[in-house]
Amino acid sequence: MTSRAGETFAVDRAAAEVGELLDAPLPATGPTTAEGDPATGEWTATVGAGFRIVPLWEGGQLTGVYGPEWDEAQETAAALLASLARALDCRWGPHRTVRLDGPLMRWQAGSPVEPLFAALFAEDLYGDLSVWGPVGPGGRWVAVGGGHSDGDAPLVLAALVGDRTAPGPGDADGPL
Repeated sequence: MTSRAGETFAVDRAAAEVGELLDAPLPATGPTTAEGDPATGEWTATVGAGFRIVPLWEGGQLTGVYGPEWDEAQETAAALLASLARALDCRWGPHRTVRLDGPLMRWQAGSPVEPLFAALFAEDLYGDLSVWGPVGPGGRWVAVGGGHSDGDAPLVLAALVGDRTAPGPGDADGPL
């Protein structure tokens, strides 16, 4: 669960939060650390060398939801992510899509992957990334994506910022 559980998605709020990430502190080195709300333990951010990932929205529980209702929940999350991408396209121009299926298959097989990918996967964020950049100070780039751990888990949308070289289409194996 994330700190965004129960919140209604608002594209303007989410777009503003993505923009604010450009000024977020990013550690130059060090381990990747997931942070949680002190009272609830719900995920609030993950930081690692040169990146920060934050949740933007969490859908409802999908326990006992099957067939058309499950498809509708997935379509809703995809539509929310697409509306956010359109808003960010208006701000920074067209995004690039970075597929994560290659790194995900390596990670699931126990092979090493870039720390950013490992951090995304640890939060069950398996969906492709929409990436813009460089758009911020020092060549920073931003991305949005989503995912969920299994059929019963809530769908989650998240944003990330990085100060290393951003991946391009088809090169998720490259440096971040």
